[in-house]
Amino acid sequence: LAEELGVIVPIGEWVLIESCKQAAEWQKQLRAPLRLAVNVSAKQFGGVGMMGVVQTALERSGLSAAQLELEITERVVLDESSANSNQLHKLNDMGVRLSVDDFGTGYSALSYLKRFPFDVLKIDRSFVRDITRDRDNAALAKAIIAMAHGLDMEVIAEGVESVAQRDFLCDQNCDMMQGFYFSRPLPPDDFLRYLIDSAAADTDAPA
Repeated sequence: LAEELGVIVPIGEWVLIESCKQAAEWQKQLRAPLRLAVNVSAKQFGGVGMMGVVQTALERSGLSAAQLELEITERVVLDESSANSNQLHKLNDMGVRLSVDDFGTGYSALSYLKRFPFDVLKIDRSFVRDITRDRDNAALAKAIIAMAHGLDMEVIAEGVESVAQRDFLCDQNCDMMQGFYFSRPLPPDDFLRYLIDSAAADTDAPA
């Protein structure tokens, strides 16, 4: 809706700046590094001021470029404009991490994965949903993980909601997962408590 109304660019700028500030605050309270991933819309990414917004967000928050990851949809890389290509490479040169969001939902040759400097590939939740019941989805997930690792990319599976899904992805050496199995979305203070409790649980776990 925000894209249709033409307000996604200022909203996206606000989200990027404020989320970087919040991540920096969490780091101070935790005294531990965090990596923040922020979705960027195709219209926002294609704007002429994108590089300036990223630089402003990092400077105002004190977050390092290596701790920021921008999630780019396949729509952006399907548009092989020189502007998009230049921005991807400039962000990479800054040290910002780049991920392909919702991988598998676009209609593109996979050659873009080696042409652009992506660090992370995110498996769309539509493949994860039936991963333990549908042989085709399971085979696709295995292939995506193997391909990404072959290209020296990390893999994140979206939409993990069960132990069975988690165990399957662990068996396939999926690097990271996200979804309601781990937590519902949380307000900032509750999320900080979640991180503290999770760190304490890891410390108390037997070796």
